[in-house]
Formats: sequence, C-alpha cells, structure tokens
Amino acid sequence: TCIQKYMKGQITNANKPFMSVCCNKKRTMAQASKVKGGTTLLLIDVQKDFHPGGSLGIDSADEDASRIADIIRRSIEKPTSPLITRLVATMDSHHKLHIAHPKFWLSGRDNEPPPPFTIITSSDIKRGIWKPRENLKLPVSDQLVKPSYLASSKYDIDGNLDLLEYCIEYTRLLEEAGKFKLCIWPEHCLIGTKGHQIVDQISDCMADWSDVTGGSIEWVMKGENLLTEMYSALKAEVSVNKETDYNIPLLNSLKKSDRLLIVGQAMSHCVNYTTRDIIERWPKSELHKICVITDCMSSVTGFEKEGEEFLNFLKEKGIQTRLAKDVF
Repeated sequence: TCIQKYMKGQITNANKPFMSVCCNKKRTMAQASKVKGGTTLLLIDVQKDFHPGGSLGIDSADEDASRIADIIRRSIEKPTSPLITRLVATMDSHHKLHIAHPKFWLSGRDNEPPPPFTIITSSDIKRGIWKPRENLKLPVSDQLVKPSYLASSKYDIDGNLDLLEYCIEYTRLLEEAGKFKLCIWPEHCLIGTKGHQIVDQISDCMADWSDVTGGSIEWVMKGENLLTEMYSALKAEVSVNKETDYNIPLLNSLKKSDRLLIVGQAMSHCVNYTTRDIIERWPKSELHKICVITDCMSSVTGFEKEGEEFLNFLKEKGIQTRLAKDVF
C-alpha cells in the first residue's frame, strides 16, 4: 500500500500531497460548512411534561406537535434544498427542589408543602404563612445567587445562604416587575426524567432533519438555577448571576437568520415571554423576519387570557403570524 511504501522510504517526496504522490489524483475534501442566514425554526419547550400524560400536560399539545413535525418533515422533502436551515430547541430544565415547585416550601401552620398553583407572595413569607424548607442544600459549584446581583443575599463564613431573607427579596422583586407573583407549579421537566424529553413525534423528525441536512440541533437549557424562574429562554425573571442574565449570544445567533419561525409550549408562558424578549432587542427594521406559528402552540389550562394577550401583543407589534399549513 502507499503507507507501506512510504514507511519503507520508497516514497520520498514528502512535499507533495499524499494522495497526489500515491495516485496522481486530486482528492475531494469533505468540508464542514458554516450555516449562514436561511430559516431557523425555534422550538420552545416541546417536552413530554407539557403534553397529555405529563405533569403539566396541555390537552391540545399533541395536535400542536403533529403540526410542528409536519413542518419539519415538509422542509426536507427536497434533500438538496431543505427549507429549514437551523433547528434551535429550548428545554425547560429543573431540579426537583426548584423555588417554584411544592417541596421547596412548607406551610407555617403544619409544615406541609403547598398544592400546585398556590400563589406565594413576599408578604406571605414575611408573615410566616409559607417558608422555605430549612434543609435545602446548595450545589458545590459557583454561587447560585451572586451578592452583586441581589445586595440582600447574605452568606455566612461557610457559604450558607440566608434562604428566608432571599425568598422575601426574590418574591418582592418578582412582584415589583409587574409580570408575575410566585406560582407553585407541579414538578415538571425534571432533569433526567422522561418528562424532560422532547416529545417523540417531534424528536423523530428532528433526527430525520439532521440526517438529511447534515445539521445539528442547537440546544438551549433554561431553568437550571433552582433559586429563580426562567419562563423566557433569553433571561430569568429575576437575574441572580451571570448565567441568568439576558442571553446576548443566543439573540445574536437568532438575528443571523433570514427568517425566524417560532413554535412550542406554552403560548401563555414560555413561548409568550421568550418571543417578547426576542422582539424587545430585535432590530425594528427587521421585525418582518419573525413569524409565530399560532396553531403550533397552546395555553396552559386556566391561563387562556395570557395566551390571548400574547396574540394581541404580536398584532400590535406587527409581527407575522401563520398557520402551519401556510409556512412554506
């Protein structure tokens, strides 16, 4: 072989390309190309816990998922000219003892956790109606809350956080922002569980898209910090460290798209606030590039009003909306 001849010194012209020396043929080089422009499909939290059978299941989410899968499938009908250039998928990613989950809290009356959908206010915590559990352990990694972000965050010499004072201040800031009060949700999208996974019919089509186009899914995890909430994929509701600040690199990446299609769950919450945060910092002259696919998302039961307000917001901002069948 060429390699054996080279090792024996029978091929000595090392200045020539190896394939040229061996075969006198020009080698075709495999090239990994950088994606530029094109259409990006932003899939927001299309996870099993938001679908029927999940802990926070939405009745119509499976139908939404079918339409999303169909969009992806249709985009690769002509493999040499795919209609979607990038798939960017956000994933709600929580710990069990997250601040918006029941087992983080105890009743001041009987030490029982609050039922899902309980609203806990800063005043409630001050009055002892609800209190954070006393044995919460912080990860060994960097501080989840940096004092430079929340001046009231108090750590002792051993690195222990005054959790009661933190919770009073956190809920105060949440309420002061005017969007939310702390709502206790059913445990959902726990990292490593089945509910955290992408729903099968979409996951299968994402894999097919990758096989056909040579593209890789761009994953965006959100909600991993257990001491703040992150409805938006761009930033936390109360920023407590650098990782929960507005995600400028993600925004800049999305802005490189010629067209940005938005789908996912839930219309009332994570789609709503992710889209608002994108629009807030998107160049006004390029808002026409954003398109929300309204029959590929649904509101959490009981929060339909928030979904309607989101659609009105899109209309006021002049954002394009489409049905799935009209995307291409």
